[in-house]
Amino acid sequence: MWKQLRELLAFEIASGGQVSIVNRLDRETSGLVLVAKTAIAARDFGLLMQRHSLRKEYLAIVWGWPEWEHKLIDAPLDRQSKHQHSVIWLKQTIHVAGAPAQTEFFVERRFRRSTSAGDRFSVIRAIPRTGRTHQIRVHLASIGHPIVGDKIYGPDEQLYLRFIETGWTGELSQELLLPRHALHSAKLAIGDHREWTSALSPDLAEFCGSDSSR
Repeated sequence: MWKQLRELLAFEIASGGQVSIVNRLDRETSGLVLVAKTAIAARDFGLLMQRHSLRKEYLAIVWGWPEWEHKLIDAPLDRQSKHQHSVIWLKQTIHVAGAPAQTEFFVERRFRRSTSAGDRFSVIRAIPRTGRTHQIRVHLASIGHPIVGDKIYGPDEQLYLRFIETGWTGELSQELLLPRHALHSAKLAIGDHREWTSALSPDLAEFCGSDSSR
């Protein structure tokens, strides 16, 4: 991605610009990325993020049908290996000693899709009120609705290790259904002045649009 950005903004860089990525996404997350083309813009965006003036919304496809339509999760997060054994160094967990983390969830739709691992799925709109590592993924998993395709917070963290060793296989496909976690950065907004949106990526739209919904 960084290479493509430098090619796209070659003129700005040659003219003295400084390209900076404002909102970083997890490796497999699709959607909007805000890029500053100058150091001044990067500083201004950074201040907006510190003041919580840059609003973000994500769409996630999760396992199951939540019994709620709206839910706020307020649960601190910390690196799991600081408190208990974990074979994945970066894996996060809910822990009282962690940093404050809040995420608001809304059910967009529930749908059925016939798979070897179940047929009930939902599209969730997630609005992070804080910006912790893997926050949306951990909070959804903690309430019994992990994101489809999530190798770390899904059915078994060992799937992540198997993926590292073997790459994507038919066996992993049976358990995870998607080769990447179904999380998409759908909206970025600065106050009431600027807003950018991105429709659900084609691979995720295909997954949740194939069968009947309610």
